[in-house]
Amino acid sequence: MNRQKALTVSQIICNCILPLILMIYPFRHIAWGVDLWDTGYNYANFRYMGMEHMDPMWLFSTYLATLLGHFFSLLPGGHTLLFQNFYTGILVALLAVLAYLFCVKRQHLPAAPVFIGVFAAISLCFCPTALLYNYLTYLLMLLSIFCIYDGLVQNKMWLLVTAGALLGTNVFVRFSNLPEMAFILAVWGYGLICHKRFGQVAKETGFCILGYGLAVFIWLSWLSLRYGFSDYITGIRRLFAMTETASDYRAAAMLTSILKYYTDNLYWVIRLGVLLGGCVILSALLPEAWKKVRWLLCAGFALLAGAWLYLRRFCNLNFTEYESMLRPGILFLMLTVLICLVRIFQFGVAKKEKLLAGLILLTVLLTPIGSNNGLYPAINNLFLVAPYVCSILYRLLKSRASLPLPFYRNLSIIPLKTFAVMFVGIFLFQSVSFGLGFVFAESHGIQNPNFKVENNAVLKGIYMSEERAEWLCGISAYVQEKGLTGKEVILFGNIPSLSFYLEMPSVFNPWSDLASYGTSIMEKELIFLSKEVDAGGELPVVILERKYALYLEEGKDGLAQAGYTEKEIAEVMANTIKLSLIQTYMERYDYTQQFANEKLVLYEGGTQ
Repeated sequence: MNRQKALTVSQIICNCILPLILMIYPFRHIAWGVDLWDTGYNYANFRYMGMEHMDPMWLFSTYLATLLGHFFSLLPGGHTLLFQNFYTGILVALLAVLAYLFCVKRQHLPAAPVFIGVFAAISLCFCPTALLYNYLTYLLMLLSIFCIYDGLVQNKMWLLVTAGALLGTNVFVRFSNLPEMAFILAVWGYGLICHKRFGQVAKETGFCILGYGLAVFIWLSWLSLRYGFSDYITGIRRLFAMTETASDYRAAAMLTSILKYYTDNLYWVIRLGVLLGGCVILSALLPEAWKKVRWLLCAGFALLAGAWLYLRRFCNLNFTEYESMLRPGILFLMLTVLICLVRIFQFGVAKKEKLLAGLILLTVLLTPIGSNNGLYPAINNLFLVAPYVCSILYRLLKSRASLPLPFYRNLSIIPLKTFAVMFVGIFLFQSVSFGLGFVFAESHGIQNPNFKVENNAVLKGIYMSEERAEWLCGISAYVQEKGLTGKEVILFGNIPSLSFYLEMPSVFNPWSDLASYGTSIMEKELIFLSKEVDAGGELPVVILERKYALYLEEGKDGLAQAGYTEKEIAEVMANTIKLSLIQTYMERYDYTQQFANEKLVLYEGGTQ
């Protein structure tokens, strides 16, 4: 009876309580922070989806993510930051629960390490949930992995068709997901493991490609009917052409960036390897009967290695910055690659586990491709990776095996166990602390979120720093006083979120100072706008980030005297051509400054 009761309690914890925690945890920060970059920029595109207010390149390259976001904007409270954070956060919760259930129910991995791994994965989601083109990508990727795995293990061809369809659909979530077609390589890998005939592997590959092609055909047909095939092709062509102005999006630059993160981290791997090697040698020299001494020796080496990592600033304890999790995250990815390769080529490992290891290896390798953010996307997508690695390390800790060595007695795995505990401890401490302390706000985390803006319906219930509250409170009051809500706006500077926060649709791309938004495109948009105004159209509002407005008034010297850093001045100087186009437009229609604070300057036109 007691055993049955204990079993029932364990089942309740594993099947209900742990998934519930994973479901709730992603919403811990939905009322924290105001970001002027990515968050509101994406929410603005969701709310004002379409060719009229969006850059067509962005619309077509992230179509399904934007469509889902637009659906969220139509739900109750969808026009507010709080509710949008909630709706988009559902995808992270869904990713976490699905990964947990797959590992525990389908793979029969122990619930505790799986839960710890998924919890850490959520904590490392530094990217705002507003970036649905990331999280929807991860979700479809995860579902395609499930389908490939079950399709191959259970020999169900319809699941392989479904997997291909999910991967094909992902191209319309984010066009740079094209490389994810490489997941189909798992079919060939499993074929080699199982010694399948070439014809069978080719058949399975054909079913995957069939699903992929059908999905691409369906979505391409829909876009052609909805917007026109020529407009879609024009938008995608611009996506390829943007590498001329945004060199970090070139394939070679992206791959070089990924490799650089790995090679830079070899500095730590080599030194940890030396410490581990020294521990193994000393442990091997001890008599076998000195087991406790061996444990103490290895634990001491592991503690020494951990202390060395912190003293050499391998990571820091400022959990509002990326540095606190970046190197542990990269080292975790490198450990994942090593573990997956070992499991794939290790004798005695079940064929289906080799398949799972291969799929996880592909997840680590393919996730960052198509992004200009190096390995950050891979760290952001550990939903299946982290629980698998934590389970393998848990299995290592429970193992009593030894390492065979020719011409010598077997080596103890105690050094591996103690170093694994040391690194996983650091990784979990840094990642969970980061998850609790970090909320994305521009290039860093939020600071002191103790204030709210009471005069802005979109930002109702959101906590932010005093400085940001002052910026947004002042301009919100002016916009409401002058009845500018709903009026079109030209935004320039790192302030694209204002379109969403102030409920002012952008005339064209709200983040027009980005290098990926070409100068020639902006020039055409302003010419078209001028024609509309000359024909009797309404003049839009212009809002500039303060440093750009100051440059128009006082030039480069004015920026230096105002205390802007060299980096900030360089950023302005890199955008002078676009800024001159806006200046010419404003001079033509007699725009004058009507509002200004330390961050924002608003102009309104006078004549038409």
